Amino acid sequence: MTTNTNAAATDITTGIAAAEAVRSRLDFAKSAPKVFRAIIGLDAAARAGLDPALVELIQIRASHLNHCAYCLHMHTNDARKAGESEDRLHMVAVWREARHFFTPKEQAALALTEAVTLVADGGVPDAVYAEAAARFEEEELAQVLSLILAINTWNRVALATGKIAGTDERTA
Repeated sequence: MTTNTNAAATDITTGIAAAEAVRSRLDFAKSAPKVFRAIIGLDAAARAGLDPALVELIQIRASHLNHCAYCLHMHTNDARKAGESEDRLHMVAVWREARHFFTPKEQAALALTEAVTLVADGGVPDAVYAEAAARFEEEELAQVLSLILAINTWNRVALATGKIAGTDERTA
């Protein structure tokens, strides 16, 4: 029992130290305001004209792959507010095994999101790109690709600066 108590105390102490270390990281928006505003501009331009449900699915899947709890929490909440079902939100991470929850167009976007997000693992396969190109008009495909690039940028900002899930500072 003492060993478990000591282990729990060590876990708590380690967790507190980790939280303190995260708090000491820079505030990216304040430290690089021009860059921050540029990313906001990229994000806004990328999502323009896209179905809001598709936007959130892409952002959720990239955030899963990048292990970005901050963005995952934010975008699952945004998806719920936009009327997304709990069933679909739970299935995004395993969409290939639950294809019936997603349209062929959404599946193509999710596959492209995975390929672009994990680009270092083998590039964007021709078959994945071809399927996306078959499901989206050229301008819409460019928007989807831009959105994937934007959320990957946001994920990296959040991870590098130690953003904590549940602390979304955006104003409504």
